[in-house]
Amino acid sequence: MEIRKDITARFGIIYFLAVLIGIIIVAKIFMIQNMDTNKWKGIAKNLKNNTAEIPAKRGNICADDGSILATSVPQYELRLDLAAPMVKRVYQEKADAFALEVAEFFGISKYRFKQKLDRSFKKGNRWFLIYPHEVNYNQLQRFKRLPMMERSSFGSGLIVVTENERVMPHTDLASRTIGTLNKGAFGGIHGNVGYSGIEGLMEGYLSGENGKAVKRNYSGRWINVPIIEPRDGSDVITTLNVNLQDFASNALHRQMKTSQAEWGTAIVMEVKTGEVKAIANLGRRKDGEYSEIYNYALGNEGCSEPGSTFKLMSLMVAMEHGFVDTSDVFDTGNGAWNYHGQTIYDSDYHRGGHGKLTMKRIFELSSNVGVAKIITKYYEGREEEYIDRIYNFGLNKPLGLGFAGEGVPYIKYPGDKVWWGPSLAWISYGYEIKLTPLQTATFYNAVANNGKMVKPKFVKEVRRNGLLEKEFKTEVINPAICSKETLSKARELLNGVCSSGTGRSLNNPYFPIAGKTGTAQVAYNNQGYTKDGRKNYQASFAGYFPADDPQYTCVVVIVGPKGLYYGGSVAGPVFKEIVGKVYASFMEPRESEVDHLAALPRVKSGFKDEIALTADELDLEIDADDIDSELIRVKPDHDKLNAEKLAVSEGLVPDVRGMGGSDALYLLESSGLKVKMKGIGKVQKQSLKAGHRIRAGQTIYIDLG
Repeated sequence: MEIRKDITARFGIIYFLAVLIGIIIVAKIFMIQNMDTNKWKGIAKNLKNNTAEIPAKRGNICADDGSILATSVPQYELRLDLAAPMVKRVYQEKADAFALEVAEFFGISKYRFKQKLDRSFKKGNRWFLIYPHEVNYNQLQRFKRLPMMERSSFGSGLIVVTENERVMPHTDLASRTIGTLNKGAFGGIHGNVGYSGIEGLMEGYLSGENGKAVKRNYSGRWINVPIIEPRDGSDVITTLNVNLQDFASNALHRQMKTSQAEWGTAIVMEVKTGEVKAIANLGRRKDGEYSEIYNYALGNEGCSEPGSTFKLMSLMVAMEHGFVDTSDVFDTGNGAWNYHGQTIYDSDYHRGGHGKLTMKRIFELSSNVGVAKIITKYYEGREEEYIDRIYNFGLNKPLGLGFAGEGVPYIKYPGDKVWWGPSLAWISYGYEIKLTPLQTATFYNAVANNGKMVKPKFVKEVRRNGLLEKEFKTEVINPAICSKETLSKARELLNGVCSSGTGRSLNNPYFPIAGKTGTAQVAYNNQGYTKDGRKNYQASFAGYFPADDPQYTCVVVIVGPKGLYYGGSVAGPVFKEIVGKVYASFMEPRESEVDHLAALPRVKSGFKDEIALTADELDLEIDADDIDSELIRVKPDHDKLNAEKLAVSEGLVPDVRGMGGSDALYLLESSGLKVKMKGIGKVQKQSLKAGHRIRAGQTIYIDLG
């Protein structure tokens, strides 16, 4: 019994102490909130005023080879603590001299600066902004060397705030895909935050973590003493290739200037991996020039009616359902066909049309009537089957790239309020729907990739201090968009367009290409199809190369061209230029395309000993031992170099054509001639004919090239 009382007493004491501690804590909280408010507010204010964030250095955005696409360069904000003891002590005596120095240094009004300085000094401003713009490192060092910035004067109150400015060494190249930054929360005190493009997509890796510092005044100068070191951002390695991007941008820019279009985009994607190697976006500015003002390739503003490039999808649906084959014949009539009260036209209907055509030829000639008749014949009354199969391709969903403002496709469905009589026919050849150019590229890339649809990839990996932190694998959207039989026929259709159809002008003798031209009448910013009596067109070309072993997919879209507006004549030349340069720069030539003569170097005429030494170093066979001449002329012949004597007679003008500039100069001056040269390379022309008698002091002009 007594043990129970003892235990109860102990629990009572513990309970009493717990209640007492609780009462004390509540009382203390009450005192802090109501009695010591000013004290704690002062402590909080002092802590806030005397701590600062140390911004982390934002990671670099790099091309696929590691070269810099976007980096951070430190910029400096200049402020002054007007309440610093030394500043207060010398202000009345030296303020005018300080104002004059600052005004002369920055090229501003001394009078206005002095007025602002005086007002702030009276208020005891400890954060006075000396100059409204940030300065670079060199400007900062020069500013610190001003006489008035000595530590015994205004320099004792100087506060330098560092902020990293984003710089793109290649200026406008792929700038919309690289992206932009916005000021962070609370007016930017947390630094710049990735907003669009790769800057926004990879913000979590690029931003790093800011550090903390305490402000301390040592010997009259404010210094930030770090208490938590910043953790710099990681580097993002993109899939973009600088050279390929340059090819695409330049080719697109030239055509935009020629056609005076509103906007255009060009995309180059690696077939197997989905890596986007180039993505150029150009829009017309108010001054008439073109620059990267919006990402039309994947954004909402670039989401529009694709036109004839969509015919591939329509015919693949019909082939997949087993309704048609490439050899089936359909009557396109005179190129004009009325369907549910709306007339569908072919581009050449005014020439009488083409009459009966096979499905393959309908596709090659891009007949709107032919495609519309095929789709309406087999899907009228069963429209859902057609649209469902289009949906199965994944064309009704965004690609899910993670970019801000990614375009949302639109493909209407039977039963929707906007579905009307001719919708089935119009959709069949790319109207009444919306796709981004990148979605079109993704589908055509799947056809090139043996039916496997992969998501476009913009980032390969993330690195910290050069070490791999994260790698991004190729993501498969659909392992097989259709059967192998349908795929084979689809590729046959695309080959035909470029060999004997609307894209035949894009062919070249070195490698086969496959693709589809596209021409669509589009609305003026959703304000109708006609403006001031003019129609607005979109020209496009989507394809891949080489056709028999696809390596790259390329899509070009140009909106609002003046004059010519067909896909083959506006977008096609851009495609042709890009793929030609890509093939020459990034792909191995085929054995059948190699000219054996081209494999041997073109050797300039010159001194026999020097040419023989160079040939020996390059392991080239040259037959020059039996030539009794100091100078020889060399010609490539299959697998060796043939040499012949280069005759030079004293007193006569030598033949220096084909010689290098230095050798020609030596020989001509040795002959007593004065030489004037123009250009670089080999001698192409000489003003005095070889073999003519040389006159004293005579001048010879030679053109090199």
